[in-house]
Amino acid sequence: MCRNIKTLHNFEPPATDEEVRASALQFVRKLSGFAHPSKANQAAFDRAVEQVAQAAHELLGTLVSHAPPRDRAAEAAKARARAAVRFRRQEA
Repeated sequence: MCRNIKTLHNFEPPATDEEVRASALQFVRKLSGFAHPSKANQAAFDRAVEQVAQAAHELLGTLVSHAPPRDRAAEAAKARARAAVRFRRQEA
């Protein structure tokens, strides 16, 4: 589940609200063990997602890096190359 949480720091352009919220959602899903909470737990789950997203925004806004910003397209290409090696078909 947590493999879907991506590094959001030091990218140009910066992480969007949607990316931060998606990471927060994955984090709360992992912590709670619920992919889809019950109606009884929905309010607590949603509140946790919003609080984690807010904390993530604050963190990303205060982190400092002296490295040049990473390029999203280059990082995506690296991820595809890693996946191709990881999931390559076994020759019979």
